[in-house]
Amino acid sequence: MNTNYDDNNHLVLVGKVTSEKRFSHEIYGEKFYIFDLSVPRLSGNADIIPVTISERLLTNQDITIGNKIEIDGQFRSYNSYDQEKNKLILTVFAKDVQFLENQEEEIEIRKDQVSNEVVLDGFICKKPIYRKTPFGREISDILLAVNRAYNKSDYIPCIAWGRNARFCENVPVGTEVRIIGRVQSREYEKKYEDGTVEKKVAYEVSVSSLEIANQEGNEEANSESQENKEAI
Repeated sequence: MNTNYDDNNHLVLVGKVTSEKRFSHEIYGEKFYIFDLSVPRLSGNADIIPVTISERLLTNQDITIGNKIEIDGQFRSYNSYDQEKNKLILTVFAKDVQFLENQEEEIEIRKDQVSNEVVLDGFICKKPIYRKTPFGREISDILLAVNRAYNKSDYIPCIAWGRNARFCENVPVGTEVRIIGRVQSREYEKKYEDGTVEKKVAYEVSVSSLEIANQEGNEEANSESQENKEAI
């Protein structure tokens, strides 16, 4: 098991700020804020991803709408209790921020390189759910437990496509894996018993490659097709 927790969970995002920062919480006198970052996809669409940032990273420049920035950090989760219901909240936790104002070319270059990449080393903590879309695309839903310092863990939902999906279907719970992918936002509709419908946004990791960790001779499931790079 990897005890270098920064290596377990590392993420890079490059995009444009689309909301003003708002207060999130305070720990030992240190204030944290949250804002939305629009990160372009190769398809021309964009993912709108929530980012949590410490005031200590904003001593030289503040976050404002339209800022072009690079975030180095981690994809984290925490539990929120609302009306006695437990809800998993996902956010990018910024460990470093670089401002790229007036550097349009910078984002365009990174759009074809590393504008959105996350590397996770963790354990499959729930049996993967294999399914097919109405159009016949193969999907597996994975819940990954990623160890963090102080005996904490982040529970990260991931979605695999194609041969990755078939591979994950038979991976046992408790298996340690390494996943490389991108953070994506996805809108969906939740239907309630009274017939009402609410639009919501889910955040997850779209898997581009997956391999069993610390086990020689195992099959590696890699996604090299364009559909896995730009999964809807």
